[in-house]
Amino acid sequence: MYCQVCGAPNRDDHEFCVRCHQKLLVLSGSLREEEEAYEESGEESFSFDEHLLERISILEEAVKRTAETVRQLLGALHKQEKNILINQTGLSALRELLETKKYIGWDEWSELWESKMDYQLLALEKRERFLATKERIAGLYHGDKRKLFLQYLEDAEYALFAFDIERAVGALEAAYKLDRGNYELAYFLGETHFNEANSEAALGYFARVLEVKPDHYEGLVYSGVIHYENGDHARAEEFLKRAVVVYPDSFLPHFSLGAVYAGKGDLAKAVLFLERAVEVDPVPQALYLLGSCYYEMGKLSSAVHYLQESVRHDPAFEEAHHLLGLAYLDRHWTRKALDAFRQAQRLNPKRLQYQDLVSYLSGHNGAPLPEVDGEAAVWFRKGEEYRSRDNLKQAHSCYRRALALDPENPTLLMSYALLCLNMNRSQEIEAVTRKVLDLNPGETLKATAYAALIEAMRSQGKFREGNRIGERLLDEGSSNFTKSIAYYEMAYNLAEMEEDLDEALDYARRSVELAPDEIKQFPLAALGWVHYKRKEFDKAVDFLARSSELGASPTTLTHLGMALLASGEEDQARSVLAQARSLGERGEALQEKMMECMKDSARLIERARRGPRK
Repeated sequence: MYCQVCGAPNRDDHEFCVRCHQKLLVLSGSLREEEEAYEESGEESFSFDEHLLERISILEEAVKRTAETVRQLLGALHKQEKNILINQTGLSALRELLETKKYIGWDEWSELWESKMDYQLLALEKRERFLATKERIAGLYHGDKRKLFLQYLEDAEYALFAFDIERAVGALEAAYKLDRGNYELAYFLGETHFNEANSEAALGYFARVLEVKPDHYEGLVYSGVIHYENGDHARAEEFLKRAVVVYPDSFLPHFSLGAVYAGKGDLAKAVLFLERAVEVDPVPQALYLLGSCYYEMGKLSSAVHYLQESVRHDPAFEEAHHLLGLAYLDRHWTRKALDAFRQAQRLNPKRLQYQDLVSYLSGHNGAPLPEVDGEAAVWFRKGEEYRSRDNLKQAHSCYRRALALDPENPTLLMSYALLCLNMNRSQEIEAVTRKVLDLNPGETLKATAYAALIEAMRSQGKFREGNRIGERLLDEGSSNFTKSIAYYEMAYNLAEMEEDLDEALDYARRSVELAPDEIKQFPLAALGWVHYKRKEFDKAVDFLARSSELGASPTTLTHLGMALLASGEEDQARSVLAQARSLGERGEALQEKMMECMKDSARLIERARRGPRK
């Protein structure tokens, strides 16, 4: 018996093909008997026209049945659409009734709805992918516990239909214990753990995949990325080189290997692979990295070209705008450079360095934060370790586990909020900071929570809502620290709106007057930024320079560079803006930033998933 897909010969008792593992179809009947019957009928009894008419009649009947089926499906679809609308109306009425009775709040309802929806959409995606590979997974099993193995697969499928990802993964891991050579199952589990930021577990599954299938596309790429994240650059390069050799027309191996070489400082090799990557697919992250390499090599024309392409494909790519501004400045295109820096600032609303603020609150001058105990402390320490290595996704996962064990610990809640601030997860920040405020913490911790909430509002362009929260903080606070934070935040919001710069200047001055020495740099930076918005560039340079002397940050240095540029100090501006790029987020190793971009980009991960297979 031959496989209808790949043509490989199989024994008659096989259910799945030995080569491609597709389900075998058996065609019944005897070819010899049909040939004999045809010969007996004779040529005279055969009518080709009658044969065609019969075939056409059969096709007409099939088309009629198909049209009727489509009509029924459309009718059912319209009914379903009407039912969904009725259900949505009922839910809206229920929400409004519960709000009127003050049983729930709109924010609470929306946040819970969104979190449940995101989880169920993720489960739906995993279910679709699992159903697409289920038969191949089953076809690979050759053990003596097939019934139990298939039962585990069924349990996983039912769990995914019930949107229970954890139970589904548990069932699949139990199935994997029965068949550790099942590379399709190992890959599915490895990718699931990778997307959940559990890189260590994912690497174990991908290693098993490559033991069985050394040229497995996704296994090679994902293994290279994880090794690179872990700092094992040699192993990462080895896996990605293999992927490039086996799959020379794929985007992701070339992009990843280019990032590896860029991180090692081998820019010539990096450019070679990145140029091939953008030929295959001009993804903004790859264009940005290629432009960065050319900029570091001093090839400004090529750098400008690829950075312009990057922001054309993704106008919200803040870092590409910033680097493009530096490239413009090096070419003495002052006006274009200033426009690029302004665009970068509009896209990056984070101002206050909250890690510094939390350190201040935790020190002897502030109120010590509550301790984290037990198993929650273990996950909290892991999260802190991952965050120190800029592995934000795994830190996020660890913090969530810690919060599941100790959901009302203010230290955990604020640390989680600050991480979400770095990851631009504004909805989560709002929910967590409001929970901190409901716990009625001490004044300094309350000020931090309010400030983080205002930052979350600012990231969504809700400047007036943020200032209303600032006014509430001002009313509730009694210490100079709290009032300084409130004035600082409101001054920045007014400066961003550019509506009442006189009031913004008043708030910024008050913040400077009230600020303790430990955080004086922040209100000074706000005051300098307000002067910049007022086009008082000399004063802006003065205050921003004083702030940078107390504590340099990428934002303050960028603002200082923009003020210097606007006042005509081009050479000094170039030096300051280059320093800004080397600090903070821009100071992260280039390859780490690009690996983060790659992991966070659903498009690139999907490309890895759909890559060529052998």
